[in-house]
Amino acid sequence: MEHGQAMIAPRDSSIARAIETVRRRRVFRDVFEITLVALAFLFYFIVRGSVVDRHAEALRNANRIIDIERALGIFWEPRLQEVVLNRRPLVDLFNFIYFWLDFPLIVFVGLALYFFRQHQYTVARDAILLSGAIALIIYNLFPVMPPRLMPTGEFVGTIEKYNQLSYQAQSMKAFVNPYAAVPSLHFGWAMIIGGSIVFATKNPLLRAFGVLLPWAQMAAIVFTANHFIADAFAGLIVCLAGIVLAAAMQRWVYPAVAAFAERRWGVRPAASST
Repeated sequence: MEHGQAMIAPRDSSIARAIETVRRRRVFRDVFEITLVALAFLFYFIVRGSVVDRHAEALRNANRIIDIERALGIFWEPRLQEVVLNRRPLVDLFNFIYFWLDFPLIVFVGLALYFFRQHQYTVARDAILLSGAIALIIYNLFPVMPPRLMPTGEFVGTIEKYNQLSYQAQSMKAFVNPYAAVPSLHFGWAMIIGGSIVFATKNPLLRAFGVLLPWAQMAAIVFTANHFIADAFAGLIVCLAGIVLAAAMQRWVYPAVAAFAERRWGVRPAASST
């Protein structure tokens, strides 16, 4: 009996050590992931808000976009907003969508994917960060004044006027570029998050929400006068590029990094698809 107990004790001790090792590695990975994403977004907002004094150029580029939309027959923004302005419940609805179904939703869905759908999380994270990097270049090369800031007076910034909500709050001004309208990442990131939801769940209601999310955000960016319709198309292109690059990282970059780590240190990182 004593011999049997002696055999069990080391085995139990080994299991406990293995569990503790896994736990420590998970904590390290969680801390690393939070730090990586937080620093990436901090860098994004700092760089995004670093060029805010190009008023004339931003206005000129906005007028160019209006000219392009008129030539294409899609300069519908003033008429569309008139319809919403006469219906306060719709104003509140689209203000809510624009403000709360953007960054707050990205954080919520990101956490859910991280803990329950690691592969979808990694793809979505990379697509968002890569598209954000592309957008930063465009923001600096092509600043555009959003409709709500146009001096013509034909647009109303509904979020500031009716709900006193704004990413342009005084405490955030150091991180905000009011002329970062093209591309619209509100729309592009909604597409990425919506697609991630669709692929991550079989729940029909959640899938329907994922499908409708980018379309709702498309309407919100126009009805709140934060973007032109053309801005959304630019956001679509930029975020599709981010998705393609994220897929390429899954296909080639991460396997190469894992193979290198295994050769160099004898350690194979956990697969991103787990």
